[in-house]
Amino acid sequence: MIPEQRRDFIYRYVHEKNVASFNELAELMNVSHMTVRRDILALEEEGKVVLINGGIKLNNLLKLELPWREKAELNHDVKRKMGELAAMLIEPGQTIYLDAGTSIFEVAKAVAASNCFNLTVVTNDFSISHYLMDMPHITLYHTGGLVEKRNRSCLGKSAANFLSTINIDVAFISSSSWDLERGMSTPDEGKASVKEMVLQVSKRRVLVSDSSKFGKYAMFHICALSQLTDIICDTALPDDACQTLAAQNLKLHLVSTEREQNHA
Repeated sequence: MIPEQRRDFIYRYVHEKNVASFNELAELMNVSHMTVRRDILALEEEGKVVLINGGIKLNNLLKLELPWREKAELNHDVKRKMGELAAMLIEPGQTIYLDAGTSIFEVAKAVAASNCFNLTVVTNDFSISHYLMDMPHITLYHTGGLVEKRNRSCLGKSAANFLSTINIDVAFISSSSWDLERGMSTPDEGKASVKEMVLQVSKRRVLVSDSSKFGKYAMFHICALSQLTDIICDTALPDDACQTLAAQNLKLHLVSTEREQNHA
């Protein structure tokens, strides 16, 4: 692998595992420890990772999200279960919003496979709109707006303006960074304006995000978690976070992780 490929691999790997040692990275890529250290120093200078004793961890300050295709490969089993659970919250005849992202793509797949008819789906995600295009029981709207090629979606003022004209029954919202103190956030200002508008026009506001995204934060604040009505996550979410969220006026829905099933 050339340096850029190695650094992409390291960043993807630590996105999934949260921490990684120098030894395992050297072994996985079949390179020397010195090569791994050079790559890690470059990633640290970009603010993507933080050095710890014997290895690295993902920087809690999220500066750049992974591209759509790479995110789709991470925690897929959990995302599929979250999507199936999310689809159970929908009733026939409702207008729902499906945010951009690979977790919400699994919601779209579950919605398409359900017996929930006469749905209207609004989305800013091209992968979702393409998937739902031929579903006869779904009326489909795309927000339009500035095309963000990296994540196959539209964002910015134009997308937000379209959403301001819609009344949404249930919004399924994605986030790559959320925590108890800072709420939901994003490294992209254009995404923030879209999500903020969705929160304003939606009756039920559901965050769909696995536990690997919890504890992260980014530059642009979207909302406090108290502005949500539901959170769909997995059982690897820390116990203290579950207790705090349960004490707030929202519903916490958790799906089991693959690790738990293997130990069952």
